[in-house]
Amino acid sequence: MWLSSSLPSESRPVDTLRVVKTLRPPQPGTIKLTRQWGDALICVRYRHDSGSTRRYTTVELIVEEAPIQRHVTQSTIVGVAIVGPDSLRATAMKLGALWDPKARLWKMSMRTARALSLTGRIREIYP
Repeated sequence: MWLSSSLPSESRPVDTLRVVKTLRPPQPGTIKLTRQWGDALICVRYRHDSGSTRRYTTVELIVEEAPIQRHVTQSTIVGVAIVGPDSLRATAMKLGALWDPKARLWKMSMRTARALSLTGRIREIYP
């Protein structure tokens, strides 16, 4: 859908339009569009058609925000808070868990966390 009546009614294939400039708010050239779209505006792009006879102004907007649902497998590394008997930490170390002093968590595979019944203590999932 075109916003300006001066633009043709047929849609333009994007591959025929070359990006010549990309601006981010609040750079000059984005002020009017920032007022219109607010924080949803990511950037403004100026494009030329393949014959360089027309200039098109396009915007990139945020239209939805949702949390990322990570797919956790048995080999996914997780950070676990182990509070309790030293024997539990020793068992985790025998199964390959490593202490991360910066995060103050034990890094281990999800398989290990499940084997030790520690899934309720997972504080971090690493990519």
